[in-house]
Amino acid sequence: MGPGPTFLLVVGPIEKISEMITPSLEAMGYEVVRVLVSGNRSPTLQIMVERRDDVSMTVDDCAEVSRTVSALLDVEDPIPTAYRLEVSSPGIDRPLTKKTDFDRFAGFEARLETAQPIEGRRRFQGRLVGLDGEDVRIALADGERRIAYDAIKKAKLVLTDELLAAARRGS
Repeated sequence: MGPGPTFLLVVGPIEKISEMITPSLEAMGYEVVRVLVSGNRSPTLQIMVERRDDVSMTVDDCAEVSRTVSALLDVEDPIPTAYRLEVSSPGIDRPLTKKTDFDRFAGFEARLETAQPIEGRRRFQGRLVGLDGEDVRIALADGERRIAYDAIKKAKLVLTDELLAAARRGS
């Protein structure tokens, strides 16, 4: 997966975990969407994956990924304390974590948050137009904006009737 976008909170153990698990999961037909560690006293390691064949994730898929990830993490133990492993699909209103996501989901409503204010604001919601070079294009109520990909702290699709209909169609 490489270093990944800045809004994946790529720091020490997350980057290491991502590098450890991605090749095996890709070989199994999955794509890693996000790796996240949350909580201090009782941390949770969240591994979000999707099938590469565009078929919906099942409970069996999550169990298979969980067993594989557990085995891989037992070898190097990148988290020094006890933690809870959580494997999930990204869901319909999924986070947008890779540059390709902004083209893949062009036409759908999204919510973006930037690390620093742009023109006095950090939150933007509108219809994704796509990626143009290093900029994400988004159509807002007051016009189209270009936001540098590297300025985005987090992004996700917004659950709309249109998105639900597309999910039912399998697109």
